[in-house]
Amino acid sequence: MNETRRLGGRRLAAWIVWGLCAAGLGCGGTTNRPQEAPIPRELRMTTLPPYVIEPSDILLVTTMRVIPKPPYHFQPMDSVQLQVTGTVVDKELNGLFPIEPGGTINLGVNYGTLRISGLTVEEAQKAMDKHMKDYLRNFTVKVSLGQSRGMQSIQGPHIVRQDGTIGMGIYGSVYIAGMTIDDARRAVELHLSQFVLQPEINLDVYSYNTKWYYVIQDRAGYGQTIMRMPITGRETVLDALSMIYGTFYMSSNKHIWLARPNGQDPKEMQMFPVNWAAITQGGCPETNYQLMPGDRIFVQSNSLIKLNNRMTQFFAPFNNLFGFTLLGTSTVSTVVGTQQQITNGFGGVGGGGFR
Repeated sequence: MNETRRLGGRRLAAWIVWGLCAAGLGCGGTTNRPQEAPIPRELRMTTLPPYVIEPSDILLVTTMRVIPKPPYHFQPMDSVQLQVTGTVVDKELNGLFPIEPGGTINLGVNYGTLRISGLTVEEAQKAMDKHMKDYLRNFTVKVSLGQSRGMQSIQGPHIVRQDGTIGMGIYGSVYIAGMTIDDARRAVELHLSQFVLQPEINLDVYSYNTKWYYVIQDRAGYGQTIMRMPITGRETVLDALSMIYGTFYMSSNKHIWLARPNGQDPKEMQMFPVNWAAITQGGCPETNYQLMPGDRIFVQSNSLIKLNNRMTQFFAPFNNLFGFTLLGTSTVSTVVGTQQQITNGFGGVGGGGFR
C-alpha cells in the first residue's frame, strides 16, 4: 500500500513539473535566460548610428545647381529665360517662357510664337533677334536656359525601389541602397555629372519606412500578438508599452525583457531583463532601456493562466467526447423509454378490448 502511494505521488509530481514546463516557467536552456549588459537607458541615451537608406524609404531631392553640359539643345518642356529691352511699357517681354510640346514658345498676342526646339542657346539667340525685328526697331534680346526638363524630373520626392535604386527621370537610375545620406548624395551627383556640368543637389530622407522595433505579447497558450512600431531614436521600453496602452490582463509584469539582434554572433541571443515595477512604480531608469532598430520587447504571460489554458486545451477533446457520449446515451434512453410507453399503451388498450 505504501509503495503504491509513493508511485502515485511520483506520478503526480511528474505531471505537475510537466505542466509548469508547458507553462513556460524556465525549463529552457541557459542561453534563453535574460542577461545583463551595459546599454543606453532613459537618463543615459545615445544617438542612433548614421541612417542607412533601404528600399521603400522616400528621399527628397532638391537641385542646387543642374546646368546641362554645353552645347545644350532646347527641348519641349524646357523653360527659356528672355530679357528684351526697347519694348513699349504695356508690351514688355521678360521672364520664363515654357517650350510647348510642339517646340515653340508663345510670346503673347503682341509678338506671336517662335520655334526654338532643337536649337542651341546661340542659335535661339539669333532666331529671337530675327523674329523681333518684325515688331521692334531699337531693342536688345538676351536668351538663356531658364529651367531644364531634366531639373524638373530630378526635383521632388523619390521612393527607393525594391532593387535599391531611385529614378532620375531622363538621366536614368542610381543605386543607393545601403548608403548613408551623404554617400547617397555623392553617388547621385557623380551619376548626374555624366549629363550636367558640376551638379550640386541636396538629398534628405522625406519618409523613414525601414527602421522599426517590435512589441510581442504572449497570449497564455493562444498565440502571440506582434506590434511593429516606427522608431525615431528616443523611444524607451516605457514609451513602447505606452504606445499599445500597457500589458494584457494575462501578462506577467515580472517576466518582460528586451531582445536585441546580435550582430557579432547571430547565433547568440542578447536578452536584457526589464524590472517593470521599478520603472512604473519607482521611477527607476535602470532597466528602462533605449530602443534601437530591430529590438523586440517580449512580455511573457502569467504562468498560472497559461497552465490553466493548456489544461483546458488538453482536456477539451475529452470533454467534448464525453459530452457527446452522454448526449447520445441520454437520447437513446429517451427514445427507448418513449417506445416502451407507446408499446405498453397499445397493449393496455388491446387487452381491455378482449375483456
